[in-house]
Amino acid sequence: MPVSVLTALSPLDGRYHDKVAELRDCFSEHGLIRNRVRVEVAWLKALAAEAALAEIAPFSPAAVAELDAVAAQFSEADSAAVKEIEAATNHDVKAMEYWLKKRLGHNAEILKAAEFIHFACTSEDINNTSHALMLRAGRDGALLPALDGVIARLRELAHRHADLAMLSRTHGQPASPTTLGKEMANIAARLLRARDKIARVGLTAKFNGAVGNYNAHLAAWPAFDWETFNRRFIESLGLEFNSHTIQIEPHDAMAELFDAMARANTILIDACRDIWMYISLGYFRQKLREGEVGSSTMPHKVNPIDFENAEGNFGVANAVLRHFSEKLPLSRMQRDLTDSTVLRNMGVGFGHGVLGAASMRRGLDKLEADPARLAADLDACWEVLAEPVQTVMRRFGIANPYEQLKALTRGKGISREALREFIAALAIAPEERERLLSMTPASYTGKAAELARRI
Repeated sequence: MPVSVLTALSPLDGRYHDKVAELRDCFSEHGLIRNRVRVEVAWLKALAAEAALAEIAPFSPAAVAELDAVAAQFSEADSAAVKEIEAATNHDVKAMEYWLKKRLGHNAEILKAAEFIHFACTSEDINNTSHALMLRAGRDGALLPALDGVIARLRELAHRHADLAMLSRTHGQPASPTTLGKEMANIAARLLRARDKIARVGLTAKFNGAVGNYNAHLAAWPAFDWETFNRRFIESLGLEFNSHTIQIEPHDAMAELFDAMARANTILIDACRDIWMYISLGYFRQKLREGEVGSSTMPHKVNPIDFENAEGNFGVANAVLRHFSEKLPLSRMQRDLTDSTVLRNMGVGFGHGVLGAASMRRGLDKLEADPARLAADLDACWEVLAEPVQTVMRRFGIANPYEQLKALTRGKGISREALREFIAALAIAPEERERLLSMTPASYTGKAAELARRI
């Protein structure tokens, strides 16, 4: 069966292929091979231009331009040619090395330096550097913008509804009021911290040979300062240099990134569930979409499918990301290959996270607050004012204020009139009595509006 959108095994390459298209350039096999070529070309250029070794002369501007073009214009057809060589070598990095030598073989100047392609490198030097470049591109080019879109919409909702009073529910029961905007601001504030953690992860790479000791490098040029040179090379790619490794870069930075991504996804899952509940309570309505069907049998349904889709995708992403962060830092002695197949799935973790963020943003864009429904809930819960009344009673030294309000309200609620009657009889300053008498559940929101606007 030929592979198509309808026959793809993964929904990221099937049903949702158009929603994660930007990630294919980062995490596909073509993306990996292209980054390997980029690293190999950059290494060859660095050796020629900066090492000042007699055996490899600096390249002419024309040769440098051709090297740059090979990396910049590397195509899917080029990847296919590398894969053809791999069918014979059964080694992906070696196949790329052979392809690169063949591709540049017509240039006599570069041909003289052909054996400096992949010089003193183990495959992992190329791979770990490529993976770091892929992660940076996926994070900065797709994941962070997706999070930024969700945060921007939450901030907009926070500001728009900063003053719109809402009944809180702690343990699912009526509690001290808040505002709808403040609750949106809470989510945005958490995501801003989580986003910062993701953005700040320094992506590391190593370039120190077969087991991390520069054995081959020093065998060729014992007096050369390879560690300083290779550090400068890795940093020139915008990565952090890891000086102490086995054959593989230990993936600790990767684990840190994946853990940070999973933490953000957990916040987003929490938000999806809360907003789902607000829709269920009628605090939010959803804008109708022409032609959309909510149920195959119940025509009235307008389901919160975007938040449900997002929650599911964040969950799948976290299952993968947490496996990555637990498995990747583990390698037997100086090397085992169990990380290789896992690393090929980085796009899966990113894909489901980006897909979830897109679904959530779509759901947020459909939300419309229902002030009447919010007001009705508040007006039915005058018992939430037991908290401010007993607190003011404490201020004025009235005995057992908590217990008095508990007897009056716990488990049975209270009417507006009964509460006002209780307040009118309190032995407190007249201006404080009037302040309590003027208070309503909708006005008892503390600094909620200010906090909502501050985000």
